[in-house]
Amino acid sequence: MTNLIADIKIPDSKLAVEAAELLREHADDLLWNHSNRVFLFSAMKGNLNQMKYDSELLYISSLFHDLGLTPAFRSTDKRFEVDGANAARDFLKSRGVPEDSIRLVWDAVALHTSIGIVEYKETEAALMNFGVGYDVVGKNFDFISAEARQQVVEAFPRNQFKHDILHAFLEGFKHKPETTYGTINADVCELLLPGFERPNFCHHVLHSPWDE
Repeated sequence: MTNLIADIKIPDSKLAVEAAELLREHADDLLWNHSNRVFLFSAMKGNLNQMKYDSELLYISSLFHDLGLTPAFRSTDKRFEVDGANAARDFLKSRGVPEDSIRLVWDAVALHTSIGIVEYKETEAALMNFGVGYDVVGKNFDFISAEARQQVVEAFPRNQFKHDILHAFLEGFKHKPETTYGTINADVCELLLPGFERPNFCHHVLHSPWDE
């Protein structure tokens, strides 16, 4: 794999390489390619806006952001984002990474689908959210040039991504659909999980055990 794509250098420190090897071991090509595209699009946003960010931490956050969907890291009772964040924390702790950096990566991974919140967190978390939104739903699509997009997709192909990513999401939490309550992941269950009934917050309020 080339180390420079669309003028973005993929981190190659020992820590970054080990994180990449972990993802490669446990994820399929779909999540591998998606996670790398997320990093590249995130870094492009940072560079184009002349933002200061830690490329290594942004890369590791991107690699771990969907790891909670994989069989090795998915829990029985937590949101998949939290599973990925916990995996990232364990990985970084085992390698002596400072607590502040660990917290930053944990937040970036755990909050990457928390639209309206994560954009206001640390730069790396906000940038990764941009990369996720860019790759998954094409948010702010024209912000990045067609030439740069093409270079990224040539290096990390999409290959029916629109269809396959939704099924990858479902596979990661179909055994615990209750964890999608109040999140965009409930949309996936509503579309693809037979018998799923989307919980309604207003119903919970009106039918709480309180008298009034």
